[in-house]
Amino acid sequence: MTYSVQFGDLWPSIRVSLLSEQKYGALVNNFASGDHVSAELEQLKARDFVNEAIFHREPEPENSQTAAPSPASWACSPNLRCFTFTRGDVSRFPPARRGSLGLMDYYLMDAASLLPVLALGLQPGDTVLDLCAAPGGKTLALLQTGCCRNLAANDLSTSRTSRLQRVLHNYVPQDVRDKNRVRVTSWDGRKWGELEGDTYDRVLVDVPCTTDRHSLHEEENNIFQRSRKKERQMLPMLQVQLLAAGLLATKPGGHVVYSTCSLSHLQNEYVVQGAIELLDNQYSIKVQVEDLTHFRKLFMNTFYFFPSCQVGELVIPNLMANFGPMYFCKMCRMT
Repeated sequence: MTYSVQFGDLWPSIRVSLLSEQKYGALVNNFASGDHVSAELEQLKARDFVNEAIFHREPEPENSQTAAPSPASWACSPNLRCFTFTRGDVSRFPPARRGSLGLMDYYLMDAASLLPVLALGLQPGDTVLDLCAAPGGKTLALLQTGCCRNLAANDLSTSRTSRLQRVLHNYVPQDVRDKNRVRVTSWDGRKWGELEGDTYDRVLVDVPCTTDRHSLHEEENNIFQRSRKKERQMLPMLQVQLLAAGLLATKPGGHVVYSTCSLSHLQNEYVVQGAIELLDNQYSIKVQVEDLTHFRKLFMNTFYFFPSCQVGELVIPNLMANFGPMYFCKMCRMT
């Protein structure tokens, strides 16, 4: 009922897509023999949606009336390769295998989950915080960029950080984990601003949410159970606190991407606006939302985007491209 009001005529299509089989992307493991893996995926008729989009990006006309976004805002995080099947193709990828180096050759994930990492726009030498890192797909993608001078990967749940450790062990060589100084912790993310304020160049805040697609298919521990009603109602408050902590942990001039896999604007735009107000009122810190219209245009051949977000972008499930939901919003801490 809530989503039929929020999405109107789009809701029946979103609903049937959520109830249908999800589409995946194969994130190539650059630490394995990546070129050989890419060739194998191309033989399956899959395409690298990231580099295809960047390669085919249309240059802005020089006399364009709209100011082109600054390079820092449109630059995608580099060195990421993720293969998907084309729209309408419901083929499945075979399970990943271990290559000659003993590492898994690719990681299967909802391809829309890569968009927050791409939007973060990592630069070589960045110090990076992944505040709610488990189960580890986005953390792995951050490492694949080759940009992290330090990477702090945190998740409150120790069982979930165990899954994260397994992903790192299966995909990332030990020397890379050491060289990138990957630090895995299980702290309360809400306190990160007090623990390490003004520290990071880039922060990803991929918060706990109602995980809408997962919740439709899994009865066990479902957040929509009556026994978890209070917890569900408190989610936006927790999300605001986590985003505020992520912004406080960012250096002035640094960037934060907030993301969820929920359709709810109460967990998406409202949280972004709430955290920005909180930082302004309590800390006199100014935060600016970055316009991601260019980013949406870049990847609109792969994903369906909701056209009416107040801030940020939302990938909505569609039977032709059944990725998402995935909301993401990029912010710059100004002061």
